[in-house]
Amino acid sequence: MTPDIVFLLDVDNTLLDNDRIIDDLRHHLQHEFGDVRADRYWAIFEELRSELGYADYLGALQRYRRDVEWGSASDQRLLLMSSYLVDYPFADRLYPRALEIVDRLASFGRTVILSDGDVVFQPRKVQRSGLWDAVSGRVLIYIHKELMLDAVERQFPARHYVLIDDKLRLLAAMKNTWHERLTTILPRQGHYALDPANIAVYPAADITIERIGDLADFDITQLIGAQEAR
Repeated sequence: MTPDIVFLLDVDNTLLDNDRIIDDLRHHLQHEFGDVRADRYWAIFEELRSELGYADYLGALQRYRRDVEWGSASDQRLLLMSSYLVDYPFADRLYPRALEIVDRLASFGRTVILSDGDVVFQPRKVQRSGLWDAVSGRVLIYIHKELMLDAVERQFPARHYVLIDDKLRLLAAMKNTWHERLTTILPRQGHYALDPANIAVYPAADITIERIGDLADFDITQLIGAQEAR
């Protein structure tokens, strides 16, 4: 039987404070390589993101390697940078009550992680944060998830979907495809959700909350009832 509802949960700045992870990485790079080389890494990172359409921290590190003077003391520090990334304590950066929210939503419908990213670092982040186990391995990671809704629906069919994401652009794009079959929820967390330019350009989400933890007190049955009435 087709489930009544599937909750599609974003990761970065929705369940996990990715802005803080980036700040930690920025400070670590500055400490290990100095401001100039750290700035060079982020320039490469942005170049690669423009090419690929998603954030590729390890890919940027591989390109950054060409800018480091081999034979110097920085060699070993660079080799250890990948370990810093893949072994980062992502569970410490979950937003308060994030796992509790995932567990609560699972009592009303199927929970699925739906994220953008690369095929190495992003799954690692989901695993080490505890989110992979929280959704029993129901994890989808695409380059542009708003273009993959047919694939999402094939794997996790439902009468209605609820998308929780910090990016108004993605909420609007997916709403434009699924229309009344989708309820969008925006947690006002992270730089995308708080960017005045995004707020001005894209339509508001169906529901806006200040933080993901607010869903602990949200009447989910009322949400489901409203969709059934439609």
